[in-house]
Amino acid sequence: MQLDIKEILDRIPHRYPMLLVDRVLDMVPGKSIKALKNVSINEPFFTGHFPHHPVMPGVLILEAMAQAAAIFSFADETGLKPVDGEAVYYFVGIDGARFRKPVLPGDQLIIEVEAERLGRTICKYQSKAFVDGEVVAEAKLMCAIRPLEK
Repeated sequence: MQLDIKEILDRIPHRYPMLLVDRVLDMVPGKSIKALKNVSINEPFFTGHFPHHPVMPGVLILEAMAQAAAIFSFADETGLKPVDGEAVYYFVGIDGARFRKPVLPGDQLIIEVEAERLGRTICKYQSKAFVDGEVVAEAKLMCAIRPLEK
């Protein structure tokens, strides 16, 4: 299953400049996702990271992985995510993060995330990011589902 930007915006609360997933190339609800982030020189972080040698910050690559995980984790077999507005999805842990190559303007970041465990309050994932078929980053991620405070 594929998703365009409108469908992504329906599934996660992130908006510019923090939305870091442009398209879903393939998704198996509750199991895995393959997503795309087009890295443009117009990204706001490039003005300061680094002005004479722009590089996408590693923490934003990890955030893109967590956003991709959020898109597929709570989707049912139809790909629809229940929207209840009663809970928020927090990025709470990173293990084994490795950055293999810099991600530069003009790159297409392909993000692959697989669920290791989807629970009612804690979810764990294995994730990798690729540029031109080469791994540029990888990590084990943990996210938590928490009720919104009223």
